[in-house]
Amino acid sequence: MNYLAHFHLAWPDEQLVLGGLEGDFYRGLLRGDLPERLEAGIALHRAIDAYTDSHHAVAELRRQFPSSLRRFAGILIDLSFDHSLSQHWARYSALPLQEFNQQVVQILASNLALLSTDAAAMAQRIEQYDILSLYQHWETVPRSAARIGERFARENPFLEIDDILRELQPAIDRTFLAFYPDLVEFSRQQRL
Repeated sequence: MNYLAHFHLAWPDEQLVLGGLEGDFYRGLLRGDLPERLEAGIALHRAIDAYTDSHHAVAELRRQFPSSLRRFAGILIDLSFDHSLSQHWARYSALPLQEFNQQVVQILASNLALLSTDAAAMAQRIEQYDILSLYQHWETVPRSAARIGERFARENPFLEIDDILRELQPAIDRTFLAFYPDLVEFSRQQRL
């Protein structure tokens, strides 16, 4: 899952929302060095990622990717699922997507001091570029993948990904719709 889904699954607890972002940046064991609910948010983020990676529907979707991309399929699925969530948002939230995005940005902006340097920088990029809203547009998925691929030590496997993803988009969306209710319930149980 990418940022939009992590924020949605942590909502409305502000500290869990912060953990939904910090979970991508905090490394190592949680030792009580951070506020308790922020650590709970990081733990929720990690649990969501592990559950997603091990879910049978996601594993089946991963097998539909070309063999040359299978080891990167998790990244592409996460990005694509944020697009699917934005397209089907009203099924999962009574709060309109734009209002949700604005409230998340406010939470992040007012709590930058609690975030690591890298997470705070990402929070500022989320606000500056309206990243959460961009996932309503399919083009954001291959563009984001290409930017992520720039971080790889070897060549960027995501430079010419658009055609492959477009072909897989119906399967990605079907998988999302079948899988996401399970993830919502899993996240609810983790939060209890």
